Amino acid sequence: MFDNLTGKLSGVIKTLRGETRLTESNIQKALREIRLALLEADVALPVIKDFIARVKEKAVGHEVMNSLTPGQALVGVVHQELISIMGREKSDINLSTVPPAVILMAGLQGAGKTTSSGKLAKWLMEQKKKKVLLVSCDIYRPAAIHQLELLAEQVNSDFFPVKPGQKPNEIATAALDYARRHHHDVMIVDTAGRLGIDDAMMQEISQLETLLQPIETLFVVDAMQGQDAVNTAKAFADALPLTGIILTKLDGDARGGAALSVQHITGKPIKFTGIAEKLTGLEAFHPDRMASRILGMGDVLGLIEEAQRSTDQREAEKLMKKMKSGKGFDLDDFKMQFQQMKKMGGITAMMDKLPAQLSQAAQNVKVDDKVISRTEGIINAMTRQERAKPEILKASRKRRIAAGSGVTVQEVNRLLSQFEQARKMMKMMNKGGMTKMMRGLKGMLPRLG
Repeated sequence: MFDNLTGKLSGVIKTLRGETRLTESNIQKALREIRLALLEADVALPVIKDFIARVKEKAVGHEVMNSLTPGQALVGVVHQELISIMGREKSDINLSTVPPAVILMAGLQGAGKTTSSGKLAKWLMEQKKKKVLLVSCDIYRPAAIHQLELLAEQVNSDFFPVKPGQKPNEIATAALDYARRHHHDVMIVDTAGRLGIDDAMMQEISQLETLLQPIETLFVVDAMQGQDAVNTAKAFADALPLTGIILTKLDGDARGGAALSVQHITGKPIKFTGIAEKLTGLEAFHPDRMASRILGMGDVLGLIEEAQRSTDQREAEKLMKKMKSGKGFDLDDFKMQFQQMKKMGGITAMMDKLPAQLSQAAQNVKVDDKVISRTEGIINAMTRQERAKPEILKASRKRRIAAGSGVTVQEVNRLLSQFEQARKMMKMMNKGGMTKMMRGLKGMLPRLG
């Protein structure tokens, strides 16, 4: 995410070496680089023009503190303006109404509207402890109704069944009555999408909006569409009283133009971003954290919050006891560490939140989610005794494990070597050797090839 933009902006610092003050003349080249970076990121032209003007206004005459270089001072100004164009403040979802709070999901076909409805249900149940009812008014695609029903099963939310021949307004009225009688806190309504904006779609969703009086009308838009996504969002914002935006597939967009443009153009806040296919892949949008990620500073706070949500506290405490004693760390514990990574969205999602320098260093280790799955497969092919006492793994056992997990004996040996390095790290931590432990960190990660 934002790979190209992050790389370009990081070069801005180098253009101002040796300067003691930010002036109109010495920041011209830097501003030109920023403008080109934003153009390549597919940011909307009106946004670029306004952004550059504001950065120039704030930066010219800016005194550089002794602790900063001019490049760092300019990046500080850029950081604040990035936050500003993305909304400045985090915009929370509004549920302040007599239950059920109705959330209407709008958007074009293929933007991820149905999946986002399921993800949002899961997020509301876990983060807000709400009882959620999922409702599909997409009568034109029976597969969409079935998909939402499956998602409801997966996230353990309630689903309102649709009868053949029902119209969207009939479904919405019956669902609202059902939600009231069954004391649901929130009702999420997935609406029909089209391949393009048309009058029939707008009329239908406008009728649903009038009927349901939703507390939130969220527009779901595919970030990978760049400026097209922004134009579509503006068309919907002009036709509907949107309250916010969900930006999907953000992890698939290396440019990031939609994230930087959509709030500024529509005037509607980005409330959530969708990443990955997993149902846990929905995050509340924080403009300040996103600005930090764009500038290569990472989102360590977000990473910590995700770890706290995903980590099994009892298992973590058991592992801590083993680490303190320096005894008992086995291959089951080793596997559990990788399972925790997967719960947090996998290696890719974690790397994206690390500061650029750490992320690049980790990528040099050549770690990916497929390798982690292969590592789990090798450990699963072992007996309980072998996982507890890896030292008994001789040649014949290794051949059996390799055949059972579909890998080579060399990969089994590599895994055992990495496990031994991890076990040594546990002992180093117990003895207070943090520096030695950090040097050994790279060795415990599974590698490609």
